[in-house]
Amino acid sequence: MTVSANKPDAAERYRLIGELIMEIKLRKYSFQTGKLYISIVKRYLESGLSPRDFLLAQSDNSRSTMRTSYFALKFFHESVLGERFEGEIPLAKKAQRLPVVLGREEVHKMLGSTYNLKHRVALMLLYYAGLRLNEAASLRWEDVDFSRETVHLKVAKGGKERVVFLHPRLAEGLRLLGEGKGLILVSNRGGKYSPRSIQLVVDKVAKKAGMKKKVTPHVLRHSFATHLLEGGADIRHIQELLGHKNLRTTMLYTHVSKDGAKALAKLL
Repeated sequence: MTVSANKPDAAERYRLIGELIMEIKLRKYSFQTGKLYISIVKRYLESGLSPRDFLLAQSDNSRSTMRTSYFALKFFHESVLGERFEGEIPLAKKAQRLPVVLGREEVHKMLGSTYNLKHRVALMLLYYAGLRLNEAASLRWEDVDFSRETVHLKVAKGGKERVVFLHPRLAEGLRLLGEGKGLILVSNRGGKYSPRSIQLVVDKVAKKAGMKKKVTPHVLRHSFATHLLEGGADIRHIQELLGHKNLRTTMLYTHVSKDGAKALAKLL
């Protein structure tokens, strides 16, 4: 079936979206990726446009939005319709922005700015373990091995499990929180901390600490990687800790490490 040549009716759109959801579940895509793909494909089916025209209609959007739309349509055509996605659409390259990184003193200032132990542990998971937002929200007590000093990440991007070290300060924070069962970050009502809740915690603590930089959960993860690099860690070990598929992604931190620039300065 060529969607653009024959705009599907409501019943057919419903069926196609159902198949799309099944394919997304089979591949264990993250909730956020699945939500985006479903939203994009719904709009695409309702538009009656060809893939190229659909994307051109969004040309005023950001590069990131354009890329997501492109890959959503590619996934839909190849995985649901079972046809080769022929649309060789000029795809704007993602602008490479250097990550925002905090200094060690800034991180310590943030950690010392909150007396809420649960909030402090959330910050520690992001910085001392370098976890992604969803990884921190999904971490369970049984994933932490205090005797072996490791953290086993079972809910990781792309479904790829990995093991990271358990930093002594994180271990101390977890013990103070009180070892239990199930999720580590639980709301006062007993529910799971949502990623949005953690984002708000980070923003609130950063403002309280007087941070001038825009601090997000990922900034703490960036800082984790950069500080390891500056401390002499091998770039490939950092790649494994972060769960990066491509080494080039990890290499980005070499551009924000202050040690390289300081070494060059000594040559003058």
